[in-house]
Amino acid sequence: MVSQEQRRRQLAREKFLRQQQRRTEARRRSRLRNSVIASVLGVVVIGSVALYTTGVLKDDGKKTGANAGSTPSAAPTSKAPDPCGKPAAGSVKKLSWKKEPAMTIDTSAKYAMKLETTCGDIGVALKTSAAPHTVNSFDFLAGKGYFDHTKCHRLTVEGIFVLQCGDPQASGMGGPGYTIPDENLKDKSLKGHSYPAGTVAMANTGQKHTGGSQFFLVYKDSPLPPQFTPFGTIDAAGMKVLKKIAAAGAQPADPTSGNTAPNATVVIDRATVTKS
Repeated sequence: MVSQEQRRRQLAREKFLRQQQRRTEARRRSRLRNSVIASVLGVVVIGSVALYTTGVLKDDGKKTGANAGSTPSAAPTSKAPDPCGKPAAGSVKKLSWKKEPAMTIDTSAKYAMKLETTCGDIGVALKTSAAPHTVNSFDFLAGKGYFDHTKCHRLTVEGIFVLQCGDPQASGMGGPGYTIPDENLKDKSLKGHSYPAGTVAMANTGQKHTGGSQFFLVYKDSPLPPQFTPFGTIDAAGMKVLKKIAAAGAQPADPTSGNTAPNATVVIDRATVTKS
């Protein structure tokens, strides 16, 4: 016959095992969540062209939300009024290069990027000394008119909170034909695996040195591993523009690309990089 003490110990062991199972499951879900939210900013390099898979290709080649698992996407919302104006006259330039441009910026100087969008101007103070390859690439691309008339193709409103731009194709598949190295991944702002609101960072696969031209602007603190080069900080006026875009919501995920396009018509009419 089982004594009360033995029964008590048995119940305690069963309770302990249940707690361990719950903790193991919670850790599994946490790892999966981190993998999923990172993949929303993915790119895959095929040949000499960087193909940005913000919801297109998985490592096994099957179509899915992105590189790993299903991506956090914008919650389906009713179509909100478009808070942005009409795009400026002009068309996207079809440009591509075989290798990263030579270093031409002064790495000891201060540079700023201005995105003149249909929703308002977004000013970005660039982290030149911390991310010289990235800033040099943006200076080069902006000087060639690469970003002019391009659409920002993705807005996420769950899990992470970013607007993604920099793809001339507006499909998540475009790139400049070259890649640049990761930089500044130990930036003091990236504490606790979080990219703070106001950060501008590069999209990549989660693999090393796979950035191209696509970048994301963080409008609310977002949990992400420190794998995406932070190269700029958005000014106060630009944050107001971003929040206006976010408030308009996003469309349901496109069945082909997985992109959740913003309801707002977000077009970069002109991008410039200047030295101060």
